[in-house]
Parts: sequence; structure tokens; C-alpha cells
Amino acid sequence: MTSGEAPPRSLAKGRAALTNETPRYEAFARENTCDDWPGDGEEPPVLRTEVREEQVRSAINRVKSPDLPFDRSLNPYRGCEHGCIYCFARPTHAYLNLSPGLDFETKLIARPNIAEVLEQELRARRYKVAPLAIGSNTDPYQPIEKEYETMRDILQVLARFNHPVAIVTKGSLIERDIDILAPMAERGLVRVGVSVTSMDAKLSRLLEPRVPAPARRLKVIENLTDAGIPVRAMVSPMIPGLNDHEMEAILRACRSAGATAASWIMLRLPQEVSPLFKSWLEEHYPAKIEKVMGKLRDMHGGKEYSSSWHQRMRGEGPYAALLGARFRQACARLGLNEDAPDLRCDLFEVPLENGRQMALF
Repeated sequence: MTSGEAPPRSLAKGRAALTNETPRYEAFARENTCDDWPGDGEEPPVLRTEVREEQVRSAINRVKSPDLPFDRSLNPYRGCEHGCIYCFARPTHAYLNLSPGLDFETKLIARPNIAEVLEQELRARRYKVAPLAIGSNTDPYQPIEKEYETMRDILQVLARFNHPVAIVTKGSLIERDIDILAPMAERGLVRVGVSVTSMDAKLSRLLEPRVPAPARRLKVIENLTDAGIPVRAMVSPMIPGLNDHEMEAILRACRSAGATAASWIMLRLPQEVSPLFKSWLEEHYPAKIEKVMGKLRDMHGGKEYSSSWHQRMRGEGPYAALLGARFRQACARLGLNEDAPDLRCDLFEVPLENGRQMALF
């Protein structure tokens, strides 16, 4: 976008993305057209969420990233109705010939048989137990989970096998599954990361239009903690010049709610996420775009994003170092810098299948 051009107008009320660009693997571009141009001040149309179902053949994804503390993950859904404009998972929608823009927020893929497939994989003789990460790509407790209950089915399988699991979410719907999570936590099988991006309700609504408000997420931390479920506060992403000044306030609020550990990640803008985020800045915070993007380029060798191992999560340079130091000092003051105990793998056991009897010998 050149200077002097008007920022793009949102195509859909209540969504974060302003555009729905053609997926990068498509041979032909698509454009929205309208014969009757709306007048000034007219509200954009309501864009409804569409869900289609996918029957999966495998459940567990193997992960080979040195930046991540796990080697396997599971995704109950593709796409995410939470619609966080900064979501680094948006480019994955292009593999479905869908746009990482509005399609990512509105055209979702449910995977209702994934718990059944997971059970089959856990029963395989060659399976070796290790903690399973859920929510590292799209949120397992996004709004459509209320209807599908896929995550609840998954947890029931994991509980029967005594399989360790680490969950990341922004959704309050996780409280529904406390009856499963609390007994698992007693056995050292589960921990939860709750992401809190900002304490500013207005900023949060613009960044994450369909995510529970910050105060509600703090209540989630409190309720999980009261049930004996360990919670890590995830102060992510930190956006230079937008929410970075809130780091200590977010950590204090999460600690007061009961969080016992914390982590942080810098804003990441891979592939299509960069133009989507810049358009969002032009629409909502045009005076800050140069500061935000300038800081990001400073941390990535002049580029808006670098995918290099050990750098992509935090960036490099003085600003990244300063933010890291602030995080460490705040965690030390608040008692959030202690390492959580490892999830237990020694309790894993394959239960009998329905209708099967134990062998005598």
C-alpha cells in the first residue's frame, strides 16, 4: 500500500482479516465484485462460519523443530474461528486451496473421527509414549468445539491410556473438561498454557475478535488452578510498539490468577501473515505501522520475518535482548521462573479393548 491510499475496509464485521487473497497454490486469482456499491457508513455484511468435516487417516503429527519442547502434536481442527490476525498458522490454509485471510477464520475443517484414530495409533505395538501437544497450531477450544466435542473425545482417550498431554488455548470452553483434566493432573499427566496477549480489552478484541476477553481468560487460569491443573501463562505474541509495554502487567495478572510458570514469543509473520498484519495495522493503528514493522525488521536482519531455527521465536538484536531481560526479571520477582516437573510417561498403559478379556498367562 502506498502512502495516501485509504486503508482497506473490512470485508466482514467481527473478523480480523481485511482481505481474502487467493491461495498461493491456485492458478487463478479471485476478486470480490459488487454491482451496487455500498454507501458511506454502511455496515459490511456478516460473514457466517462454514464447517466441513474431514475423516482423518492419521492423528499424531511428528514434529522435528529444535525450537519446540515436544516431538508430536495433534490438531482437532483446521482453521480457527478465533481469528487472531497474527496467527502463524494462517498459511496452512493455503494447502487446502483456501485463503489464509478470511477463509482461515470462516471456512473451518472439523475432524470428528480423530479420537478414534488416535486410539488406534496408541494401541500400535511400535508406539513409544511421549507428551502430546494440542493447540500448537489452531485452538482446540475454538467455538465449534462446543458442538463437535472432539477435544473432549480426545481427552477421554488420553485419560484411559494415562497418556501425557500439554494443551495451549485461549478458549474458556476448556473449563467444561475439568472433570477429565483434574484427575489427569493428579497423576502428573497434563499441563495447560493459557495465552493472554493484552490486558486492554479494546486491543484484544481487534487482535483476536472471537477470543474471550482478557478478564475471562484470567478467570480460566483461576478455575483451572483451583481444580489442581497446572497453568503456564503464555504472554504471546509480544508486538513491538503495540503490547510490549504490557508484559509485566500481564505476568502479574496471570500470577495473581494462579499461573505457576510463564513463557513468551515475539510476533511472527511468516508468508501471508505479513501482508495481512500490515493491512490490519493500517486499518486500526496507522500511526504505529512504521514503529512496529521497523522493530521487526531490526530483529530479523532487515526482513519482516526470519524462519531460522533458534531465532524465529524471539528475534535478535538489542530490542529482543531487552524484552527477554524484562521477561526474566519479571518472572523472577513473581516466582514464575521455576521449571515445571516433566509430565509423567511411566504410567502409560494400553487398556483392554471393549469386549476383550485379559489373558490368563
